[in-house]
Amino acid sequence: MTPADLSRTVLHAVRRAVDEDALRAPVPARVRVERTRPGGSGDYACAVALQLAGPAALPALEVAAILRERVAAEPGVGRVEITGPGFLSFTLDAPAAGDRAVLDAVREQGLAYGHGDALREEILQFHHAREVRAAVTAHAVRRLVVAQGARVRVSCEEASDPDWARLGVTVDAHGTPPVPLTGIRPVPAGVTAGELLERLGPDAARWGLLRPAGHDRAALGPALLVQGEANPLFRVRYAHARARALTRGAALLGFTAGHAPYAGPAPDSESHAGTAQGAGQAQHTPGAPHAPYGEGSFPYDGAARPLLDLIADHPGVLLAGARHRAPDRVARQLEAVAHAFFDFHDSCPPLPAGDEKPSAAHRARLALAEAAGTVLAGGLSLLGIRAPEHL
Repeated sequence: MTPADLSRTVLHAVRRAVDEDALRAPVPARVRVERTRPGGSGDYACAVALQLAGPAALPALEVAAILRERVAAEPGVGRVEITGPGFLSFTLDAPAAGDRAVLDAVREQGLAYGHGDALREEILQFHHAREVRAAVTAHAVRRLVVAQGARVRVSCEEASDPDWARLGVTVDAHGTPPVPLTGIRPVPAGVTAGELLERLGPDAARWGLLRPAGHDRAALGPALLVQGEANPLFRVRYAHARARALTRGAALLGFTAGHAPYAGPAPDSESHAGTAQGAGQAQHTPGAPHAPYGEGSFPYDGAARPLLDLIADHPGVLLAGARHRAPDRVARQLEAVAHAFFDFHDSCPPLPAGDEKPSAAHRARLALAEAAGTVLAGGLSLLGIRAPEHL
């Protein structure tokens, strides 16, 4: 069960409770599920019971109990606890199956992994000034919300700068709108598109404009062109290129990615359970987590957990970036995935070394590496930045 699956499961439980007249409250459009924080119980938690308590005219703990009994029996849910003032904490059944579902989803959906229809009912109109950062940000926001099912129209106060086309920017209309529209107003870049293209080229220019939050100034210096780990854009694109190189290397050795049979708990692993903020009241003694895949051996160690978690959380990050009109969230997510990929790659080599034969462990590791590469390529695409297979 993925985080998106769990969110839908909880939302279904709310609908059931309302339909059965156990709860008298409006059904929310969505239920937010968060990974639990260190020190608490379960894999995920949500605060939906606290949100519904007021409209239902019931204590949050009572609402949580109503929902718990409807969620606990669902496939893929191992345990549901009520913590703190009414948080629901979920422990998923068979972590290996959850990891497998995430990797299968990435493989099946490809670059569209994380896209959805949460905004399918929305018709959005964005308006921005004749300024390069505003134009690039509006274009990236358009791509994010369209990926979540929205219909979008973007207008500019004046005629577009012809150089914007070289940055991939398109504008649907120009001039003052007859009614106020949603403005895209990041801190101006202070340079023109032509100047940026001459100094940085389109990919580094877009990254430099989109990576900072809109209220921060964009750093648009030569550091964006450095071919080294200190440059986040280089690190993200290098992680993608390395993932693709692993696939080519595996093909030369005669094997492909695959999921090895589940072999049970991995020894000497630290629990990745935690608690949502404010939900740390319950006592929990975590057991050893299951190895994601194995066949008499354990293909991953603790370095894989952060990467698996980031890939699982990726759809939620894309949706949050769309809802908040914040492409910088996607850029930061890609940086985190790249960092976790290299930690995993160095700790659990996906390719055999020397006289070592390719094994089920290598196939499982390669599956995770390929999923990371797909997430990085898809995220860069949403930002309008190329993801070359060779650097």
